[in-house]
Amino acid sequence: MAYVIDQNGRVAIVPNYSPVNFINPNFVRNHHPQQLYPLQFALHPAVIAQIGLDRSISLKELIKDEGLVPSQEEEQRRNNVIRKLRETVTTWIKKVARLHGLPPNHIRAASATILTYGSCGLGVSFFFFFFFFFFFFFFFFQFIKILLCPNLFPDRVQVYNAESDIDALCVGPWFASLTEDFFVILHDMLAKRVEVSDIHCIKDAKVPLMRFKFEGIAVDLPYAQLQVTTVPENVDTLNFLYLNGRIDETSWKSLSGVRANNSILQLVPNVEIFQELLRCVKLWAKRRGVYGNLFGFFGGVHLAVLSALICQRNPNANLAGLLSSFFKTFFFWPWPTPVILHGIPMPRHHPETRSLMPIHLPSSPHEYCHSNVTRSTLLNIRNEFRRGFCLIQDLYKPQFDWRNLFEPYPYSKIYQQFLKITLSSCKKEELGDWVGWVKSRFRCLLLKLEEMGVLCDPNPSEHSDTSIEDPNIVYYWGLDVSRISSDDVDIELLEKEFKNNLGGSGFKGVRGKMTLSV
Repeated sequence: MAYVIDQNGRVAIVPNYSPVNFINPNFVRNHHPQQLYPLQFALHPAVIAQIGLDRSISLKELIKDEGLVPSQEEEQRRNNVIRKLRETVTTWIKKVARLHGLPPNHIRAASATILTYGSCGLGVSFFFFFFFFFFFFFFFFQFIKILLCPNLFPDRVQVYNAESDIDALCVGPWFASLTEDFFVILHDMLAKRVEVSDIHCIKDAKVPLMRFKFEGIAVDLPYAQLQVTTVPENVDTLNFLYLNGRIDETSWKSLSGVRANNSILQLVPNVEIFQELLRCVKLWAKRRGVYGNLFGFFGGVHLAVLSALICQRNPNANLAGLLSSFFKTFFFWPWPTPVILHGIPMPRHHPETRSLMPIHLPSSPHEYCHSNVTRSTLLNIRNEFRRGFCLIQDLYKPQFDWRNLFEPYPYSKIYQQFLKITLSSCKKEELGDWVGWVKSRFRCLLLKLEEMGVLCDPNPSEHSDTSIEDPNIVYYWGLDVSRISSDDVDIELLEKEFKNNLGGSGFKGVRGKMTLSV
């Protein structure tokens, strides 16, 4: 198949079209056998535009076939979960106000809310603002959307898929505490609901939260406390009247996800195409094994900022062009030069010294996205940028296939030896907390391996060892032994030092077992 320009200047598609070959004019002079060379020519701009359009359509179809575009039923199911969470939180805050002995008028005014962020929150819907200006709607909608608080637009176009968690934030007033009212009273109210299962509190994380399943959908629910009595349902988390010097550090960290989402949605020129690009980038990162902040790779907010930058630099590009620009831009990016979105103040401080890939948090003038990237994982990420860039070079060739870009990373073919990390616990309900604690310390394990001269590729995929009776989770990390033999790795010393790191006083749950082997 090939694209050609017909007599009327229109783009036409010719099937079964093979490249034209020309005889080398130098073959007589150089006395070489006759050779054929492909015809080299510049594509007509109309052909380039048509190919880009066709490639974008095929890419959207692939993303849809992968189940990354939520169905109407799935979207409704998630909206119902969020609605029920809001109803529960409303009941909870009234109960807390009564328990604290607040006056009746304060009890009536007391309110709390649920805000979504992450994949579930990166979306806004369309509604008609002024019917009289109907014909001007499409021209002014983007401008209106930037001026208004993004929370005024209900979630509609989403980045999540059927397997995505719901990242929700509970925002409460000044009298509702984290330790007693959130982790005790709200926890008990949720636990009593028939729709809720597998609920447990993670109090030792940098962002404390409750984790549970609501109607089978996994929910992460942190808490932020504002110094107000009434929290509006769509509270503007970018409004410094709520935030400036009036909230504690834990609440500030909990709010960062929502604030980052709202900032990004205001800074991108086209929200819908940004969401499409982010879906593609997330699928690529997960398939190629470079998604998972705890494993030293990208988190969702990192990819959202990178995608937003590409959309800002190419406001009129189609989806195929944006994805091509994504790999070209970040393959040649001079890391550790920070990634900073246009339209936000320059950071007042340098990024943390340990960050090898600093990405600015768009909701704050002096904060960067938390990063666990190490030398090993930076090498893996840059290799994947290189691979994506090389594949995108074939974008205008007839044989180009998007599926090659999203091909799963072949760990078993690349690596001959693996570091096996086995985590187990006597009770299944205790395993989640233990695994979460160990994963939060994985960066220390990566650094210890690098100190021993071993570069590691931590596969985020979870497995289970059926030969172990206790409930368990197993990780297999690829070892690059081209520089050092695995026999030179003191696995006993590595395990001992990592266990010492896990033995800190931060974890208050039931400790399980952890073993390392090659």
